[in-house]
Amino acid sequence: MRSKPFQIGITGGIGSGKSVICKIFTCLGVPVYDADSRAKSIMTTDGILIEQIKKEFGDLAYLPDGSLDREYLSRVIFENQEKRTLLNQMVHPRVAADTDRWLDQNREASYVVREAALLIESGAYLRIDKVILVTAPEELRIKRVLARDPHRLKEEVIKIIATQLPEEEKKKKADIVVHNDETQLLVPQIWQLHNQLLKLN
Repeated sequence: MRSKPFQIGITGGIGSGKSVICKIFTCLGVPVYDADSRAKSIMTTDGILIEQIKKEFGDLAYLPDGSLDREYLSRVIFENQEKRTLLNQMVHPRVAADTDRWLDQNREASYVVREAALLIESGAYLRIDKVILVTAPEELRIKRVLARDPHRLKEEVIKIIATQLPEEEKKKKADIVVHNDETQLLVPQIWQLHNQLLKLN
């Protein structure tokens, strides 16, 4: 029995199309861990973490129904580097523990996919067997985010991109680069990649 499955990390800047690619992997029967979604879930279910967040970011971090006020929290952390770092320091250990439990549940899979926007920045890529970087032109990424998140302004998206590690730096840590620039179909690309990954472990 394997202790851990072969791990593929998927990362990329906002609007690059990570989630779409992960949906294709899911359709191929590959277990996918969405670190960002799991983090948001943990931030509304972990009592100790909730108290820490309220202490540092105030009660406004949560809506009356107990859900995370993502718009408020996003504004705070993107305007304040120290607050962004602090939030990551609180959340990442909880996500890491959740990831370990998920890996244990899926250890018999041929391989698993872990999606995380901050895979490289957080250092989590060091515990991954292969890293896939999803790239796309900045203008296309901005267009996608504005279509997905109508509440955002273009200036805000540009500011978010500016806070993220540049693609050229991420490429230095990546084993595979997927160009999601809408000039070629994604499904054939991922199907080919899937068959290659099945042979690696």
